Amino acid sequence: MSLKKFKPTTPGQRHKVVSDYSEVTTNKPEKSLTKGSGKSGGRNNSGKMTMRYIGGGHKRKYRVIDFNRSKHNIPATVKTIEYDPNRSARIALLVYADGEKRYILAPEGLVVGQKVVSGKEATPEVGNAMYLKDIPLGTIIHNIEMKPGKGGAIARSAGSFAQLNARDGKYAIIKLPSGEVRMILTSCIATIGSVSNAENNLQVSGKAGRKRWLGRRPRVRGVVMNPVDHPMGGGEGRASGGHPRSRKGLPAKGYKTRSKTKSSNRFIIDRRKK
Repeated sequence: MSLKKFKPTTPGQRHKVVSDYSEVTTNKPEKSLTKGSGKSGGRNNSGKMTMRYIGGGHKRKYRVIDFNRSKHNIPATVKTIEYDPNRSARIALLVYADGEKRYILAPEGLVVGQKVVSGKEATPEVGNAMYLKDIPLGTIIHNIEMKPGKGGAIARSAGSFAQLNARDGKYAIIKLPSGEVRMILTSCIATIGSVSNAENNLQVSGKAGRKRWLGRRPRVRGVVMNPVDHPMGGGEGRASGGHPRSRKGLPAKGYKTRSKTKSSNRFIIDRRKK
């Protein structure tokens, strides 16, 4: 993937930087793996707004992604690399030897025509899914399960990856994208390589309208509100808002919200970077 800049023929194009989509091979998704995707506008089932700043946006179809990689020891061929409007990463369409088709997260370096496989017979090559007990130490991985058979949950966004550092009994010690070092059962599955579209964070919208196309409405800062609306509101002129906090009064910027008695705390060896 590479980025594309524009000549400033309009104000919206002056700072615009977007992907050139050179790795995408088709613009039509596999119909059998797509389904309708509605919009909530930030409202719950009774119509009450529970999330602000959500609404509008372009119509989308959801692509059903195989995060489990549960079709073991059956080779699959990469048919296409596609854009997915529901995530920052690219996705790849696999056609298995028995004819079944599935979408997976496309790792960096995966190309059309490449063969991938999951399970005990897989080798540590890009796109293959293996058990953590079989992956060589030091390998870069993504789409990591937290519970066996539940499907990948860690390192799924564009450019993210984790590293398998060590094994201790039935646990693998993994350094996560946040910097946290954590123990995960070796019976969990992970995919080799890092997630595609690594330069996604370097893109620049260029204009407010592109955010609206994504379904995001303008966000209002707390310091410009009135005291009745936000703890940081009020004051004469450009008065600062006091201690940073949320609309509900919870402190922000450094206040830890994770429970000290959470059962999974025992699996965390080293906390994430500040």
